[in-house]
Amino acid sequence: MRSIIQKEKSRRTNQIALGIILAIVMFISVLGYSFQGGNTTDSEKVVYNGFEFTSQNGLWFLEMGNIQFSFLYNPHQTERIGTNINYLDSYSGKPLYVYSENREAESEIYRNLFYQNRIVQRIQYACLNEDECKGNFPIKTCSDNFILIKESNQSRITQNENCISIEGPEEELTKLTDEFLFKILKVD
Repeated sequence: MRSIIQKEKSRRTNQIALGIILAIVMFISVLGYSFQGGNTTDSEKVVYNGFEFTSQNGLWFLEMGNIQFSFLYNPHQTERIGTNINYLDSYSGKPLYVYSENREAESEIYRNLFYQNRIVQRIQYACLNEDECKGNFPIKTCSDNFILIKESNQSRITQNENCISIEGPEEELTKLTDEFLFKILKVD
């Protein structure tokens, strides 16, 4: 009989100890989760010329009124290229023609001027010169809103009438495209 009572006490002691250990583990888990919760957002803020950029999921977001723009780079990460170009309102509600040698840079234009915000009426591939056209695209002139993104040894953003030329080394074209977007948004 004593052995049964001792086994019962031992089993009960083990159950209590296991219950206390589980309660401690659960408490520490909840405590750790609550402290970690404030740090799980991949969010960082940068202010440039009075504009606040917030980093989330690998993109930098800028809110202007009820419109949100997103970029791969913030203005501190791009080159300052002094050039005068038309601002955003000159693109509003009109078709935008694009010829690009860089998909990532082209995506920056598409995402910000059409996909997210519908600023331009549509984006369509086109060419400025029939001889240099690598595809069956319409030929446009600089009287149309046209953006040319191409590889070059020299980094520059230039405008001739309504034609924007974004040129630079392949690895810099997306930064240059973001710089162009900052300029038309009057951030830079």
